Amino acid sequence: MTAAPTLPSLPMESQVIARMLPHRYPFLLVDRVTAYEVGKSLTAIKNVTVNEPFFQGHFPDYPVMPGVLIIEALAQASGLLVHLTSQYVPGETPLYFLVKIDKAKFTQIVKPGDQLVLDIQLKRIIRNMAIFHGRALVDGKVAAEAEMMCAEKTE
Repeated sequence: MTAAPTLPSLPMESQVIARMLPHRYPFLLVDRVTAYEVGKSLTAIKNVTVNEPFFQGHFPDYPVMPGVLIIEALAQASGLLVHLTSQYVPGETPLYFLVKIDKAKFTQIVKPGDQLVLDIQLKRIIRNMAIFHGRALVDGKVAAEAEMMCAEKTE
């Protein structure tokens, strides 16, 4: 009988996150996981710095984090939750793709120096797909939110 895999401890730092997600700089948008409950929720952090490459061209005189990248950060945090939820095996990284976004809202500008708190709730899993509700908060205020569906890559 095989022992149950050990889940990562908290806070989950970038090295552990990089073992679970295929993304790398400059496109890895989750810096730390601060809390998770397998099958339910995950809270992560993205520190927004002036050094982000997208700020060079996205309103250089008034740098604003693009909304699509905020959604991408939420999707990556969702990928971490689904990875932790589905029989976590260290070194094995199932590949999930964002396949649907619904009810996306952007209610606050995200700028250099902000810390995005990524709050993910798993709504349901259907075969190889998962549905999430994600909120990105800055200083406790919702900056963006969306419902997302991710699907596992199948051969």
